[in-house]
Amino acid sequence: MSFGHFVVAAAMACSSFAATAQFVKGNEAVRVMPDGAKRVETPPLPATGPIRSTRPCAAADNCHGGAWLMVETNDGLVECTEAYARSGTCRASSYGKTKLLRLWVLKSGDAWLQCQLPTLASKCVDMFARPPGNLPYPATQ
Repeated sequence: MSFGHFVVAAAMACSSFAATAQFVKGNEAVRVMPDGAKRVETPPLPATGPIRSTRPCAAADNCHGGAWLMVETNDGLVECTEAYARSGTCRASSYGKTKLLRLWVLKSGDAWLQCQLPTLASKCVDMFARPPGNLPYPATQ
């Protein structure tokens, strides 16, 4: 194997590791405690409105038509039909294996954001802002 092939193989190995990592750098919803335990916060449900009063779309049902929301939970990175990660609305992450329309749910300070990529440096919108300020930028990933 030539040096060039080795560099390409090493880069591919690193990129596949990053794609399957269960952590998004800068997401303040995930805190690693001094004992190594991970404490994860998910976005709160709005106090009122249609989200609270309607039955959520289960991840296994055929009712989801938008981007999958990538949410870090105590179970690791999951893809959900909603940002709140309620019971039944999430499934195991296929990130790095399957290309889907995705948005990333991240916390920065007190704000819950929907980001185009798994980084705060991408296009992010406050998920609790009033329309049209809350319209996200999904991307196929």
